[in-house]
Amino acid sequence: MTSESVSIPISPETGCCSENASPAPQQPADSATDNTCQTEAPSALQAETCSHPAASGEPSAGSHSAGEEWTEPDDTALIDALRMVIDPELMINIIDLGLVYSINHTDRKVVVEMTLTSPACPAGPQIISQAKMSLEKLQGIDQAEIKLTMTPPWTPDRMTDDARDQLGIF
Repeated sequence: MTSESVSIPISPETGCCSENASPAPQQPADSATDNTCQTEAPSALQAETCSHPAASGEPSAGSHSAGEEWTEPDDTALIDALRMVIDPELMINIIDLGLVYSINHTDRKVVVEMTLTSPACPAGPQIISQAKMSLEKLQGIDQAEIKLTMTPPWTPDRMTDDARDQLGIF
């Protein structure tokens, strides 16, 4: 088991983790959250795959027992778990929308820094709850914390090309 924190910066252009992710200090857990966002026209979901090879380790639902051997989740598993979280109004996952700014993990805890499309999103609490639950289903994760920030503000420039195509933004 390690106490080293790993940070996965998310590239706005690709919606993928950086293949050069380096250890970074974990952010303090006492920041306030603002659960709000604005949406546009709905579209169909298309999953995108990271370009680097995934390490072994499949998500598993359920709780983790104290005697269970700890397996650190790989970067791809964390991002794929967040790809399962769909904005209910846009029908696009939060990774492709560019809402996730960073993912930090230490031991059995994951901290995600993300935003919403605007400070008035009625789906904000649902998106945050689903992100937390999706991460906590992964093998090796006992706790997920979602930190909401509005800085920097979200712009359509953060979306992947596939997400822009789905929304008709050219």
